[in-house]
Amino acid sequence: MPSPTTFDRLCAILMKDYKLEAGQLTPDAPLEALGIDSLGVADLLFNIEDEFSISLPPEPVQLLTVGDVARFIDELVARPQGQADAPAAALPHTISSPAP
Repeated sequence: MPSPTTFDRLCAILMKDYKLEAGQLTPDAPLEALGIDSLGVADLLFNIEDEFSISLPPEPVQLLTVGDVARFIDELVARPQGQADAPAAALPHTISSPAP
């Protein structure tokens, strides 16, 4: 039996922690439409760190869909050990704060 994909593992977290149904979880499903606001995303990222044994970079990231989160996890998992603090330019999902 093949091991679960990042998407499968992410969906398991979402179903357990946010009481979502498997049918709701598609790569293009917007997190906001699933009832996961910015605070929920922060909580989700803490759970992802534990589940995937990764460290999140300090830079903010824009994660709008379930697929965005799965790709972000894959990028972090693929990084060499100790590269969690990579510069923002290396993160395709990183957004900068708007100018005042």
